[in-house]
Amino acid sequence: MTDLPVLYVLPELIAALDAGRNAVLVAPPGAGKTTAVAPALLDRPWAEGQRILLLSPRRLAARAAAERMASLRGEPAGRTIGYRTRLDSKISAATRVEVLTEGVFTNLIQRDPELAGVAAVLFDEVHERSLEGDFGLALALDAQGALRPDLRIVAMSATLDGAKYARLLDGPVIEAQGRMYPVAHRYLGRRADERIEDAVARAIGQALREEEGSLLAFLPGAAEIERTAERLAPPADVEVHKLYGALDGSVQRAAIEPAPAGRRKVVLATSIAETSLTIDGVRVVIDSGLARRPRYERATGLTRLVTERASQAAVAQRAGRAGRTAPGVAWRLWEEGETRGLPPFDPPEILESDLTGLVLDLAIWGVADPGQLQWLDPPPAAAVAEARDRLKLLDAIDADARPTEHGKRIAGLPLPPRLAHMLVAGAELGIGTMAAKMAVLITERGLGGRDADAETRLRNWDRSRDRRSQAAAAMAQRWVKLVGAGRDEAGGDAAGLAIALAYPDRVARRRGDAWLMRNGRAVKLDAADPLAKQEWLAVAEASGAAAGARILLAAPIELATVERLFGGAIEKRQRVSFDTATGAVSAEETRSLGAITLARRPVERPDPAAITGALLDGVRATGLDKLPWSEGAQALRGRVAFLREGGEELPDLSDAALLDRLDDWLAPLLAGKRRLESVDAGALAQAVENLLDWSQRQTLDRQAPTRLSTPAGTSHAIDYAAEGGPAVELRVQELFGLAEHPVIGRNRVPLTLVLLSPAYRPIQKTRDLPGFWRGSWRAVQAEMKGRYPKHPWPDDPAAAKATTRTKNAAARDARHD
Repeated sequence: MTDLPVLYVLPELIAALDAGRNAVLVAPPGAGKTTAVAPALLDRPWAEGQRILLLSPRRLAARAAAERMASLRGEPAGRTIGYRTRLDSKISAATRVEVLTEGVFTNLIQRDPELAGVAAVLFDEVHERSLEGDFGLALALDAQGALRPDLRIVAMSATLDGAKYARLLDGPVIEAQGRMYPVAHRYLGRRADERIEDAVARAIGQALREEEGSLLAFLPGAAEIERTAERLAPPADVEVHKLYGALDGSVQRAAIEPAPAGRRKVVLATSIAETSLTIDGVRVVIDSGLARRPRYERATGLTRLVTERASQAAVAQRAGRAGRTAPGVAWRLWEEGETRGLPPFDPPEILESDLTGLVLDLAIWGVADPGQLQWLDPPPAAAVAEARDRLKLLDAIDADARPTEHGKRIAGLPLPPRLAHMLVAGAELGIGTMAAKMAVLITERGLGGRDADAETRLRNWDRSRDRRSQAAAAMAQRWVKLVGAGRDEAGGDAAGLAIALAYPDRVARRRGDAWLMRNGRAVKLDAADPLAKQEWLAVAEASGAAAGARILLAAPIELATVERLFGGAIEKRQRVSFDTATGAVSAEETRSLGAITLARRPVERPDPAAITGALLDGVRATGLDKLPWSEGAQALRGRVAFLREGGEELPDLSDAALLDRLDDWLAPLLAGKRRLESVDAGALAQAVENLLDWSQRQTLDRQAPTRLSTPAGTSHAIDYAAEGGPAVELRVQELFGLAEHPVIGRNRVPLTLVLLSPAYRPIQKTRDLPGFWRGSWRAVQAEMKGRYPKHPWPDDPAAAKATTRTKNAAARDARHD
């Protein structure tokens, strides 16, 4: 202890605290900040008769730090130095330094905002940026500002943004330089196709041959640790230990104890061993460069674990484990140049977590707006709003985000809001013991195994006699007593009922090969899983992306239980839908719980307004083509479009414009109809025409007539939708005697004349009839005389008499005249 680097800066730190200021301590791994700082403050005048609280992110680190400090004083843990975690505690009336997990601290300060009897709060390893750590720091600063100006606060870590913390704490940054022992770095790299456990096992084997001392290997999770252990074949003098959160405390202690004399040890660990732990004898660190972190996805409403590259801060912490007791080496399974590409720090949990618990704690603290507190990174507004909605579903806060009596009660329990609600409501429903056991099962990862079926895990847990299982059972009993629950009375789906209380949005019904949850998200199971046969499930935990989230923990639940529990939330809805294929509507009544349809039946006499609305929606979705348009109605729209292009001020009757005004002109025609084809074509045409007033109709008839009258006494429809502009098809003889080209509109637009033979076959198209008579008529005349000799083909058609008949018929008519 005499040569710890932190000892050289302790006088500066103590001076800052003696002056009544907060401080930031940056000290490298192995500098001794975790074990040396808190005891050094006990004899300060401002700490006399009071406690020093040291916060640790993890239970294992908290226990180990307390036991280490106590042993240095020649005492057992629980006297001067003690610890409190959720599962275990060793403190007494004599305890002056308490090592707490961050969650225990937030509960403590919520119950006692003044922190009576506490002289200082030391936040260790703050670089990890846990949600509870950030929140605890915000609460401590708030308490200091309003109630306890004499409270000292210190933020400590080996790797942190010291300036950012200094601004928040308004205190100096004190930095301890150097390490106890140097650590060399060796970069091995890793093939992209090589499994991480294979690469780590290979590196361990090589390091055991080439290096001295014990070895600590970092892997992303328990599964990789187990697979790596299976691949190892260590020498006889090497012990292999595993170290992750789900293991029994005795197994964890064995992993961090020194190796027996003459032996070496290999410790396979998750990031749990990054900070605050000293494993005596470790000279070599094997770093996979990976970390597994929770990521909350608002798209699914679920938190999933993702494996990603560790940050620069994390790999620096890991490497430092090799130099705690002697010179060491860190073997890294990536290329040296890749280190610069790692993110500088781990992302703050507050920016990407489910904030339900935080928002309830803020409400209990009396803060409706998180902006009223001091944060390193304020919680995102969208996540806060989502958390408020969830708390309202649990009846924990009211419409003004103030805690209800139920919310205050569940906030007083050492559990997240969902699980606390499950415990309180479960006791009221006669399943208090099941609710307590389920709360422990959900929070203690790996307890009872890893089956998706919660009932199987509960049975495994009941049969287990290891220390962890016993401690978990004792915790469940404490929680039962907290809510005063009696003997359970519920039936066979009590586990599902308990989960449904905690996660009302995750009650799920089978839909094909998946289960649709009340919140609208789908989750899946392996087909071979026993739960796959269940129609209804209550889902406690799932992981994965939105399209492929998989159930990790669930229990069956009966439909009757769902209806009894959520009867007030079940809605009857009449649904009228439009069939795009038939253009008709159908109606059904559904009983629904959120996104889940419980039952449906056809409705013979649906609401007329709903039918009309569905038909209108159908037209909006599919367009106007489903309507029975007459030729006259389409012609009207074409005439109006033609004049609008010429500058006339007429209503827009295009598809887009008519779709925007469906309620004005189409809705009245749909009364009593259930199919679009039942709309009367004449009424449809009249409805569109009625969109023009009397003056506009007069303009339309005058400027855009429907037909062209010919010198032969015939008339022909004008096609306003023709390519190239309005056009008329007619036999050429009907235009004999016409010396001027027919025009329409205020701008005198020439009609396109499609000239036909007596057999109604096209022979010419023109927009200049006089020019045609003078020009290409000669060629047409010659061809037509040979093909239709009985018809007149005058040399001067502009001066000839128009006719629709042959020469002989015309001569007979002339004699009769």
